[in-house]
Amino acid sequence: MNLTVDVNSDIGESFGVYKIGQDEEVIKHITSANIACGYHAGDHNVMHQTVALAAKYGVGIGAHPGLQDLPGFGRRKMEVTPEEVYNMTVYQVSAIQGFANIYGHRLQHVKPHGALYNMAAKDRSVADAICQAVKDISKDGSLLLFALAGSELVKSAHYAGIKVVEEVFADRTYQPDGTLTPRSQPDAVIHDPHVAVTQAIQMVREGLVTAVDGSRIPIVADSICVHGDSDHALQFVQMLRRALSEHRINVKNPTGV
Repeated sequence: MNLTVDVNSDIGESFGVYKIGQDEEVIKHITSANIACGYHAGDHNVMHQTVALAAKYGVGIGAHPGLQDLPGFGRRKMEVTPEEVYNMTVYQVSAIQGFANIYGHRLQHVKPHGALYNMAAKDRSVADAICQAVKDISKDGSLLLFALAGSELVKSAHYAGIKVVEEVFADRTYQPDGTLTPRSQPDAVIHDPHVAVTQAIQMVREGLVTAVDGSRIPIVADSICVHGDSDHALQFVQMLRRALSEHRINVKNPTGV
């Protein structure tokens, strides 16, 4: 069995005097980077620095647009119209694309962040707005969309004719319907890196994930997310890469690099 998976991380989340994550080290172990665009985290200086890092290490450059909620790190649900979702997506993605152009790199993908990501996973109108933005930005159709595996955003992308990468989370628990357990619940995050790595391997090798109720549900694992803001992000991504290698799972970004 010849298995291949992408490893992505949400990075570029520092801003001003605030330092978040270990981007300079984590980026050496991933194949796709989701770079904060200034709404939920990041700023113009950090965006430039992070794009430069991704270009240096040959990592796929992605935009990570979120809700305009810096104090809440984009993890609080907000009432926004589809038009607002479309406009905020275009605005933020264009910022990262501008910096990528400086280094002669094409933007590889778009991945919504936090609450916007979770909203798009369930709300088709939000998902459609994001997909329309991606489609309008990418005139040649090359821009990929990262979306929660099996979600409404995946369905919307297929309907819109957008190339979609179905994403799984090693360090998050799943509900029986395939959605992520809300962070407001105590069992939402897997803190033991060994348990998280085991879950990731299961999802890639078996196409299944064990939900919080013990049921095993089908899942498509094109890409595994590593949260860059975690205190143990570097340790975890190193463990994950070793485990993938031990199970003879190739690691490449969705473009095959």
